[in-house]
Amino acid sequence: MDYSVNELARHAGGDLLVPGQRRCMGIAWDSRTVGAGDVYVALPGARVDGHDFCGAALAAGAACLLVSRDPGSDVRDAACAAGAGIVRVPDTFAAITDLARAWRGELSGKVLAVTGSSGKTTTKNLVRAVLSAAGTTVATEGNQNNELGVPATLLRADRTTAFVVVEMGMRGLHQLDALCAFLKPHAALVTNVGESHIELLGSRDAIAHAKAEALAAVPAAGFAFVNASDDFVRELVAYGEVAAHGARLYPFDGSGADPASYPEDLRPLVYASDITFDEEGAPSFVLHTPAGQAACRMRLAGAHNVQNACAAAAVGSAWGVPLEVIVSALEGARPVAGRQHAVAGLRSSTVIDDCYNANPDSLRASLATFATMKVAGKRIAVLGDMGELGSFSEEAHTQAGAWAAAAGVDELVAVGQFAPFVAAAAIEAGIESAHVRTVADASAALAAVEPLVGPGDCVLVKGSHSVGLEAVVKGLVPTHA
Repeated sequence: MDYSVNELARHAGGDLLVPGQRRCMGIAWDSRTVGAGDVYVALPGARVDGHDFCGAALAAGAACLLVSRDPGSDVRDAACAAGAGIVRVPDTFAAITDLARAWRGELSGKVLAVTGSSGKTTTKNLVRAVLSAAGTTVATEGNQNNELGVPATLLRADRTTAFVVVEMGMRGLHQLDALCAFLKPHAALVTNVGESHIELLGSRDAIAHAKAEALAAVPAAGFAFVNASDDFVRELVAYGEVAAHGARLYPFDGSGADPASYPEDLRPLVYASDITFDEEGAPSFVLHTPAGQAACRMRLAGAHNVQNACAAAAVGSAWGVPLEVIVSALEGARPVAGRQHAVAGLRSSTVIDDCYNANPDSLRASLATFATMKVAGKRIAVLGDMGELGSFSEEAHTQAGAWAAAAGVDELVAVGQFAPFVAAAAIEAGIESAHVRTVADASAALAAVEPLVGPGDCVLVKGSHSVGLEAVVKGLVPTHA
């Protein structure tokens, strides 16, 4: 974003309380993250009102305050002294979207929407790595993929940015419609149709309808990137009416299946073959694209990351990134904290920090990766509740126990409300009851697992963010002590 205060007021539909002289170059709604030239947006909340931190935002270098009420004479005086502006709008939440809608018209680069039930953030990171090698790229920070994060990503781009990669979360029908209405993507990528948020939508078919809203937003001659091996891909394409509005379907597949086994209209243009895994579960494979094929050796563990890599390669291939550049970007990708990040643990153990979040699809993938790793000692799993499953919770957590047993877990600590279902299924599937524990929360999980850990052991920690299993990782990793 690059607006004067007057331009900002006009696009946000606000009134000038203080006419500033500085350029507005970014956006922040947390006063602790404000940098020089940012617009500080005062968001009202149930517990904290952002208007109370306007003074702190000015002290941090804010070029303008976006408020929904007069912040008072002291703040107005401070803004005048700093050359900063103050703009009052009826609704600061809505104003962020209004600004993004206006700024979208100023952007010349290509915009990609990324969504899916699992793998969104990793895929977004891989796409960013691939496209960054070809031009200036702005992508969603972390997993800021909601009604605030999506417009904020657009506003971080400038007029010369070549690519904007926007991760979009979804909690119900028409949410992606609303986001795409101002995002106006040139292309959309759907990683898969899984069970995340099934509590709110009721079925995978309904989830496919909701995810397809991103594909429906792709204009004629734009690209619709879909996972050919997903069992709902046909419904996804139909609900997104890809053919009807002239978008170009671009299937990809990292499953290792023979591309000739797919129907012609869903035959993958980018795919992986000859997939193998090293002792840490990281895959090597041959990447096939319309421009040719090349060997690729990744450092991100798990078969699911072959899918994510093929998704990113599909975007790069469609937008003209050379094959050797794509492979170099994929091979250079590193895991991030909370997402299958292997770290050295207590007593010469290894801890797999995968506790950022969990749903049935990501848990199954995580356990499958765990099973491929070479472990000298015991395989220990700390599995927390998966949220937002509603009436499917008991079934999903029962499946989790069976998956743990199939992965060769030697010691299991199940955490949370649905821990008994995980434990019972694990025992039934073959883990001895003496090696299965159920606990109520993260602190009890740490107390249960810490004595079990010895040299050569590997501990997988995974659960929904609400369970707080970061405390388990912290307790098992000496550098965090």
